[in-house]
Amino acid sequence: MALTEDVKQDIQQAYRDVLAGKGVRARYGQRLMIAEIARYMGEITDNDGQRTSPASACVVEAGTGTGKTLAYLISAIPVAKALGKTLVISTATVALQDQIVLKDLPDLRKHSKLKFNWTLAKGRGRYLCMSRLEARLHDEGHGDSDTMPLFLLDNPVDDEASSRATFEKMLGSYGSREWDGDRDHWPEQIPDEIWRQVTTDHRQCTNRHCAYFDSCAFFEARKDLDDADIVVANHDLVLADLALGGGAILPEPENALFIFDEAHHLPDKALNHFAASVPLNSTRQWLKQLSQALVKMQPWLPGGSQATKAVEKISVAGRDLDIALAKVYEEVEENTGWDFNEERRTAQWRYPEGELPDSLAELAGETRIVTAGLCRNLGTLVEELQSAFDERKDPELDRDTAESWYPVIGAFHSRAEEQLRLWEAWSEGAVAAKPDQDESAQPVQRKGPPAARWSVRQRWDHAEDITLFSSPVLADNLLYSRLWSRVYGAVLTSATLTALGRFDRLRSRAGLPEASRYMVVPSSFKYNEMATVEVPAIEALPTDEGFGDALIKRLPDLWAGEKATLVLFTSRRQMQQVRDALAPEYPELILTQDDMAKNEVLRTHCGRIDEGKASVLFGVASFAEGIDLPGKYLHHVVITRLPFSVPDDPIEASLAEWVTQRGGNPFMEITVPDASVKLVQAVGRLLRTEQDTGRVTILDRRIVARRYGQLLLDALPPFRRLIEH
Repeated sequence: MALTEDVKQDIQQAYRDVLAGKGVRARYGQRLMIAEIARYMGEITDNDGQRTSPASACVVEAGTGTGKTLAYLISAIPVAKALGKTLVISTATVALQDQIVLKDLPDLRKHSKLKFNWTLAKGRGRYLCMSRLEARLHDEGHGDSDTMPLFLLDNPVDDEASSRATFEKMLGSYGSREWDGDRDHWPEQIPDEIWRQVTTDHRQCTNRHCAYFDSCAFFEARKDLDDADIVVANHDLVLADLALGGGAILPEPENALFIFDEAHHLPDKALNHFAASVPLNSTRQWLKQLSQALVKMQPWLPGGSQATKAVEKISVAGRDLDIALAKVYEEVEENTGWDFNEERRTAQWRYPEGELPDSLAELAGETRIVTAGLCRNLGTLVEELQSAFDERKDPELDRDTAESWYPVIGAFHSRAEEQLRLWEAWSEGAVAAKPDQDESAQPVQRKGPPAARWSVRQRWDHAEDITLFSSPVLADNLLYSRLWSRVYGAVLTSATLTALGRFDRLRSRAGLPEASRYMVVPSSFKYNEMATVEVPAIEALPTDEGFGDALIKRLPDLWAGEKATLVLFTSRRQMQQVRDALAPEYPELILTQDDMAKNEVLRTHCGRIDEGKASVLFGVASFAEGIDLPGKYLHHVVITRLPFSVPDDPIEASLAEWVTQRGGNPFMEITVPDASVKLVQAVGRLLRTEQDTGRVTILDRRIVARRYGQLLLDALPPFRRLIEH
């Protein structure tokens, strides 16, 4: 659709109205961003609503102070409405999601004449399941229930009395409509082990057959989805939807315009989403639980019924799988070069080039076939239980039995499917995996690195386990085939999309289409007047043994005279070592991010500043990106060492291996660009508004002593540089 005059007029008028309504000036970078996104969307061609122009994305890097959210909302909403497409906004964090839903969208609607509505989309696991809550408040958990043994599926909770009190409080609040069943809206943090007992997933949910369907928190939240002009989601939910084929939870990609805010997280999130793992001994324990559940279920099933036959087949498949897992465990335990030492109770082994030894590949192929059989038979049993809900049929099972057992068997089925993903990934290319192949046809994919495969052996005081892992090394094919090639249009934005000043890293890791367009929005900050970057002389390099001692000696001089300092470490152990050495000398000064919940740490820090006291925050990676401390709350960022990734990460190691085989230099092609992105993010904590000032100190002399250091320095904002020689 060409950008019509009417749509252009709507965008320009909305921007003028918002500026006037909020009494703010137009920002040059924001205007550029609005124009770029509108132009990109306007140039997409279609036929009867289906895109005909080549797949493409619009990639906009825009730093703090640009006003990104307003820019993409103002440009995309009128275009999406004119096209009749749903606008899906996806973020990486709950904080940004809440800001868009609770502040940015209401603000835009209030100050402009644009007509639109919106809804927030979250996964089922964020909502209360009344059916499970009721089960928890009756006799489940005590082992005396006649039917649904949910106690088999959950880890026992230590303090049953307090969890019961929590469940009763939930029931009261939900029943009186004080609470909407959304985990994020409960007034306190709910521990995972408590929440797991009162939520569900799509495999355990009986949907409209549930007695609580009409008052279900999840389906209540979903009602608005079909009618909404704008759906605010997160990257995990988008990826979960794509894994289900797209359109299962969110609008189909073909009928949507996607905006990915915090888009630099998308490739890593995709890798996590499509990774798989199986803990061997834990899975054998789980098979015992499955066997117990089947024994308990059998009396409730009519003799000779399809469900009874399925239970018998599941029992056989479970025993076969237990034998197969024992063989795999023995093979991996005995024929792997595990490297344990005194301190470490965990050892990791990566299979070079993803190649498994022949004997292990054969066992993986056999285990895949057995697991596929278990999945198939569990699926049959689920279907039999489901058919009891259909009043038009004449089911063999009574409805009460089906209602009791459907969630239990659904949970077992879901777990078996997760295990099958690992065995399929470990059997790819293995001779033993060829028979009974049932993989669905995948789109033609570009040649990339083989999947990473590795195992981890863990020792505890009275037990041990070996967990097998598989993960794609790059998310490019996954994202291209499932998202970019299908979506009507997509915008990616973040403050850090370039690495060393180029978009190459994002382009290759996210598999962005050839026809994509890229833009860096100039910052409104006058960096050289607002801040300095300083590299003082320090006697040790981070690679030296005495670096921790050098930090302990140097840090007090750096925070002397400062009110608000953030010290960033790349290692938790080093952070704690430095804290333990300095805290006694500086009581009531140092806060580490591990001292309490993140928001509480930040609140305490700001409270100290408000009282006129000094405060020094110690943090690791999550504080290098995810915190916002404007004005007086942060004046000095100290970076203890360059944020190079951990060398034993199996996915990074597999990628480096692949780059080396192709004649590349993994350090310069992967390690340095990755470190550049993290360093820019860390430095970005300092200046949050145009009024902020301060300084960044880098204590890692490699930034001036190594050739790559100049590249890292040049990728930082143009602060005044003060380098001691």
